[in-house]
Amino acid sequence: METNIVGVGVGISDRFRGVVEEKTARIETIATRAQRLEVKVTHRSYRGGHVEDETVELTLIGRGPLVRAEARDADKFVALDLAVDKLIEQVRRAKERRVDGRNHPRGAHLEKSTGELAGIDVHPVSVDTLHAVSTGAIPTLELEEDYSPVVIRTKNFDAEWMTVEEAVDRMELVGHDFFLFVDARSDHPSVVYRRKGWDYGVISLTTQAAPVEELVG
Repeated sequence: METNIVGVGVGISDRFRGVVEEKTARIETIATRAQRLEVKVTHRSYRGGHVEDETVELTLIGRGPLVRAEARDADKFVALDLAVDKLIEQVRRAKERRVDGRNHPRGAHLEKSTGELAGIDVHPVSVDTLHAVSTGAIPTLELEEDYSPVVIRTKNFDAEWMTVEEAVDRMELVGHDFFLFVDARSDHPSVVYRRKGWDYGVISLTTQAAPVEELVG
């Protein structure tokens, strides 16, 4: 598997390249269809340079959807270990989902043996029933003009400050496709969401959330 390493604001040492090659061999054992691993290391400073960290982003490219993982730490070697663990876990889960999808297909599907439509609780209406409705033998319900089939349910939660990585972990823990939070690094209300191929996205508002003290009262 081909490996490409890029450093942004930080140099890439031969020692780091060697460790990446060792991790690549580990990834290859589980991601057998992978063709290339993109490694991006970014050095960041926060709050006037008083806090610094290294971000390691991994992108696995092969026959199939992209798989990405990201981790931050003050030590780029630690961040690399964390990112590799996340990447391997995502590949493992994706494999389990593919197997489960083949064994237990979801939604409507045609049973070739019987010619019936399975996986959906819908039954065709008989010709006699259609005729009875069209002739008025079976009365139909007249709906009010302001009727809408759309039901909007509202839920309110206390704001939680956390990093993007923590929000992704929380989203996976509760089994949802998205998770609302306040980014601890920017104080921006944000949402992480799951994309195809175990890829994740982040959407943030430009306005900042109120300080924690104000929310607590």
